[in-house]
Amino acid sequence: MDEQNRLKLLTPILKQYSLKPYFVEDFGNIQKVYSNKGVFALKKITPFSGIDFIHHVQFLYQKGYNRIVPIYPTIDGRYGILDNHKLYYLMPWLSNEMKENRDGRHKQLFRELARLHTLSAKEIAIDKDEKTEHYENTVLKWQKDEEFINGFIEICEKNWYMSPFELLFCLYFNDINQALRFAKGKLEEWYEKTKEETNVRAVIIHGKVSTEHFLYDDRGYGFFINFENSKLAPPFHDLLPFLSRSLKGYPKQHEACLDWIYTYFKYFPFKEDELSLFLSYFAYPGSLIRVAQNYYLKKTRKKELKFVQQLQQEYWHMKNIEYIVMKIDESERQKKHAQEGAKE
Repeated sequence: MDEQNRLKLLTPILKQYSLKPYFVEDFGNIQKVYSNKGVFALKKITPFSGIDFIHHVQFLYQKGYNRIVPIYPTIDGRYGILDNHKLYYLMPWLSNEMKENRDGRHKQLFRELARLHTLSAKEIAIDKDEKTEHYENTVLKWQKDEEFINGFIEICEKNWYMSPFELLFCLYFNDINQALRFAKGKLEEWYEKTKEETNVRAVIIHGKVSTEHFLYDDRGYGFFINFENSKLAPPFHDLLPFLSRSLKGYPKQHEACLDWIYTYFKYFPFKEDELSLFLSYFAYPGSLIRVAQNYYLKKTRKKELKFVQQLQQEYWHMKNIEYIVMKIDESERQKKHAQEGAKE
């Protein structure tokens, strides 16, 4: 769409904010609007998303959390405009200049995420039967995964000549099995600690935490954007996807990642049961097991080399996560021993 047509399309929408656009730059779902009252960001989303997330943003502002890019109301008080099967909302435009290095940027993100979770935390009732059902279903699913990897390695070892994928899986098997057993152990720990409890701590999660959704203003302060996926949920729902993405790639001891996590824990420490569940889900090698299952079932037409590369990448990912998980688990055990020693 050329500039004139874009202006023609957006002018009636911006008029409802009492804005007269001079020029508009296209950034996909976001339009950078130069107007008579300054520079703004006009976000376009599907109407199916709705604007329920506005309530979460307003709630956080009322709690004193102002590190969210504000959403401006129209002249008549609406926070979204439905136009041509799209929903639009308006925000200030942030410069997002890099004032810190990558690690500093991540630490500020985790610090602000912890503050967001702290201010929105609340105890919500949970049905004990539902918790038990969730635990039992997860255990059953993981048992099936364990049965698969044990069965698959037997098949591999019976072959006179293993394929490259089968050979690699056999080499990785002990590490995969160890990660699976650790995750199952932590899940059981969580359940034993909480099976009689009828409340659980929930927070407003951002729902799509990313450095692309944490922008800086001219003063160097970071602000969250893109709250459309926000909801009330356990806090690790924000941490796990971000950390998992960050730990993909070649094997490496990600000390920076540990630093981000402990920056978060400094401002929003997990309870013992929350940490057990967090470590359980984090450590579980589900994506690696899916690769082996896809190879065994040959659901795709990928060639052997592609399967081998995917298995290797998922193994590296699992080992990078393992380093972080073991460091946290060891640190927490030392803290617990120190506390028990102090009581004696």
